[in-house]
Amino acid sequence: MIKDEKWPVARLIPISSASGVEAQERRLASALLAVMSSVPEFGYALLKPLGAPVGKIETFIEVPFKMGDRAIRPDGVITVTRAGKSWSAIVEAKVASNQLDAAQMNTYLDLARELEFQAVLSISNQYVTSSTDYPIEIDGRKLRRTKLHHWSWIDLLTVAIVEKEYRGIGDPDQAYILGELIRYLSDPRSGAVAFDGMGPSWVAVRDGAREQTLRKTDPAVLAVAARWDDLVRYLGLSLTSELGREVKPALAAAEKTSAARRQALIDSLASTGRLYGDLQIPNVTSPLSVIADLRSRQIIASTSIDAPKEGTSRGRVSWMLRQLQGAPDNVKVEAKAAYRSTPIAAPLSAVREDPSVIYPEAGREIRVFILSLSSNAGLKRDDSRGSFVESVVSATERFYGEVLQKLRAWKAAPPKLKKSGEQEETPAETVADILGIEPTQIGEVQSPGESRGLELPPPDPDVADEPSAPTQGPPGT
Repeated sequence: MIKDEKWPVARLIPISSASGVEAQERRLASALLAVMSSVPEFGYALLKPLGAPVGKIETFIEVPFKMGDRAIRPDGVITVTRAGKSWSAIVEAKVASNQLDAAQMNTYLDLARELEFQAVLSISNQYVTSSTDYPIEIDGRKLRRTKLHHWSWIDLLTVAIVEKEYRGIGDPDQAYILGELIRYLSDPRSGAVAFDGMGPSWVAVRDGAREQTLRKTDPAVLAVAARWDDLVRYLGLSLTSELGREVKPALAAAEKTSAARRQALIDSLASTGRLYGDLQIPNVTSPLSVIADLRSRQIIASTSIDAPKEGTSRGRVSWMLRQLQGAPDNVKVEAKAAYRSTPIAAPLSAVREDPSVIYPEAGREIRVFILSLSSNAGLKRDDSRGSFVESVVSATERFYGEVLQKLRAWKAAPPKLKKSGEQEETPAETVADILGIEPTQIGEVQSPGESRGLELPPPDPDVADEPSAPTQGPPGT
C-alpha cells in the first residue's frame, strides 16, 4: 500500500474545527475528565491538592440535577472513593475568552451544599496568583461548607507535561493517552489558550506611562495591572513546564492579598511607569525578578546573591566572576557595600577587564551582588512575535538560562585538621589574588619578579581564603 505523509493521523482526541463555544467547552471538558479517570497518576496530581483521597476516580459529563423547580446541568462531576469514603466536586468549564459568571457559580455552590458535594471546581483561561484566590467575586457565606477551586487550562497543561515528561507515567498506554491530551490542550482550536495578550487597555496605558499621564483611578490602569499579574503567573507555568519543577510567583509580605497586590501594582504603574513581579524557582540562590519599565520601554530581569562572608573585595569579586564565565557581556553587575545605600555598578565586560571598578572605597565589605539583564520591550498588545508578552517571556527565560541557573550560594569550607609538624598551606586562590593572576598560572611564577616581573609581597595575616564557587550542576540536572 502506498502511504502519503499528508494523510491525517487518527487521533484518540480529534481536534475539530467546528465553530461554537458550547461545542468547544463540551469537547474539552469531556477530554479532560476522561483522561483524569483513565490516567490515575494525572488525576491524583490534580485532585490531591484539593483534598481528595487517593482512590478510584470516576468522572461524568453534563449530569442533570434539580434544585427546587430549577433544572441544573453542570459541565461535569468528579467523584473519588476509597475505603467507603467519598469526595465529589461539581465542574464548570469555560473556553476561549468566556469568563466565569458569578450568578452561575453561586448556583453551583448552592447545589453542592444541598447534595453534600465537597467542592465546586471551575476551569477557564482566567488566572489566579494563588490557590486561595478566585477570578471573580463570590459570596463568602456560601464557602463555609463547600470549597471553591479554580484551574486555568494552562495549569492543567503544565501538570500534564510535568507528569508525563518529568515524573513519568508507568503504563505506556496511559502515557499515550496523556500525550494526546497534551497535544489537544496545546492546539489553539481546543479553546485552551496560553496567554493571548495584555487586553484592550494596553495601548492607552503603555503610551500614558511614557507620557507620565496615568492616574491611579483610571480603570485602564487597573485592567493592565490585573493582566500583568496574569502574565507573571503564566511565566511561572511556562518555566514549570520547561524545568519540571514548580515555579510560583513570590509575593512580598505586604502584598499577600489580591487587593493589596493589585493596589501596589496600580501605585507603581501610575507613579513610576513600572510593573514588577518575582518568581520563586526551586534550588536557586534567590527569586528571579522581572520589571517592565514602560517609560524606558525596557524589560529588566534580575536577581541578587549574597557575597562571601570571608575574604577581601578582590576575592569576592573574583568569586562572582568565576560564576559568570558564560554570561553575556552586557549583564549589569552591582556591588552593595556595608553602610552604603547606593551600589557600585558596571557592565560585566568592564568588570572582567578591571574588577576594581566595583571595589567599594575605604575598604568596605561587599555584602550583596545584584545581577540584571535588560532588553527592549515589545509594543504590541497580543502574544505574537515582537509583542510585549513575547519580549517578557524571552527576557525571563534568557536571564534564567544564561545567568541565574549557573549561580551557587557561597558556602564556607569546613575546617581542616592540622597534623603535628605540618604548616598550613596558603590556598592557591589566595596566592593568585595577591599576585593578580589566575590560579592556574601560579606554577609559572618561579620566584619574585621572575618570568612576569612580579614581586611577591610579604604575607598579610588579615587576608582570608577567598571562597570558591561550588562546581555542582544547574537545578534539574
